[in-house]
Amino acid sequence: MIYLIILLAIISRFIPHIPNFAPITAIAIFSAAHLNWKKAAGITFAARFVSDVFLGFFSWPLMVAVYLSHLAGVGLGLWIKKSKMDSRLRGNDKIKQWTKIIGSSLIASAIFFLVTNFALLYSNYPHNFSGIVQAYINGLPFLRGTLIGDMFYSVALFGMYELAQYYANKRYRASKFQTS
Repeated sequence: MIYLIILLAIISRFIPHIPNFAPITAIAIFSAAHLNWKKAAGITFAARFVSDVFLGFFSWPLMVAVYLSHLAGVGLGLWIKKSKMDSRLRGNDKIKQWTKIIGSSLIASAIFFLVTNFALLYSNYPHNFSGIVQAYINGLPFLRGTLIGDMFYSVALFGMYELAQYYANKRYRASKFQTS
């Protein structure tokens, strides 16, 4: 089920969308919350690379920054996984869990914005304070798509998984009740 949800998100990368409205960071967060970190990083990088093959590559400093920024999503997903394990010991608290998912999405968006716009400074702007400021100002229109995309896909991925688990548990309980 986890892999199917991730595959659907990867496919959505090829649907026309506003700039930076993409599932990759949400895939990093979701996969790390449900798989080990190596698989999560591998899936994230593979999804990014395959989509870059079809959608186009860009300058190497920016590519390094983009790929490394996605690792922040993996780290945030591991934080969600750890807190999920801790909450099982104390009782399940869905509100705290969703707060961490939404917070992780926002944090990952901010990291992506800060890191990738700093990388653009390398090739496109003067290497001084005014260059840094200009790089971030020029990146603001893309921040909107990043925030909306990361939030949308994070909620969609985790929500689909929760929904699938809910119906699987409901069906299991119904079948168990019928056999008793």
